[in-house]
Amino acid sequence: MLKQRVITALVLLLVLIPALIYPSPEPFFLIALLFIAAAGWEWACMNGQGKPGALMSGGLCVVACSVLWWGGLLNQPLPRVWLLAGGAWVLSSAWVLRAGVAAWSLHPPPLRLVMGLLALCLTWLAVAQARLMGVNFLLSVLALVWVADIGAYFAGRAFGGRFTRNKLAASISPGKSWEGVWGGMLGVLLLALFWRYADAANGALVPSFYTHLGQKGMVFLLLSVLFMAAMSVVGDLIESLVKRSAGVKDSSALLPGHGGVLDRIDALLPTLPLAMMLYSY
Repeated sequence: MLKQRVITALVLLLVLIPALIYPSPEPFFLIALLFIAAAGWEWACMNGQGKPGALMSGGLCVVACSVLWWGGLLNQPLPRVWLLAGGAWVLSSAWVLRAGVAAWSLHPPPLRLVMGLLALCLTWLAVAQARLMGVNFLLSVLALVWVADIGAYFAGRAFGGRFTRNKLAASISPGKSWEGVWGGMLGVLLLALFWRYADAANGALVPSFYTHLGQKGMVFLLLSVLFMAAMSVVGDLIESLVKRSAGVKDSSALLPGHGGVLDRIDALLPTLPLAMMLYSY
């Protein structure tokens, strides 16, 4: 399993890094679109769609994102879109998580399908706009999710259950603890301060996400990254809830040793649109 994980990770890095740093953003857009299409297929499979419906769902993601691309929306400021997307994520995730695993399958399949595909397309639009703003900006947003996940893992392993008896969401993801959440939040606070300092020290031509937020003051910066760290956990819990409702361990087996695409990008689904919302306002 470890060997598979390492090989898959290396292959992904060999594909993603050149596309990310290539002077023109189009190769990165295409690779991101491929991942979103695969995630759309996985989402449809986990929500009761057969093979034809799942393939069609992946194709719909490609068509929708292509329309956004060719329509020129990648270069347009969309503050209202990101405000609506951010608000929808906060409200809908609270509703879904509160209802629990058993309630998910009771929602009409078309509603579940549309919700997921819309979230995926908005994620692609957000990552494309962030890439247009600069590699430093995009990486600073992605790193927030990675650090939150890594901090949560190590803090949960070291301190899980020592300070709080209750699990974070025992019926959805029994392995997650509040100590893990706090460890992830501490990690993103340190990351934001370090990255902002590095921007200032090196005179970054493309300011990071943290430098943009810092223009509104340190309190706004710290509260924003804590909010995004919390929402990254929410994204992970939402996918765990859907998988548990579908009775599957992974969203698919597309990435050997890692599961599916959704298993790797679940925390990015709320955080990328929220990053664009915070930047826009």
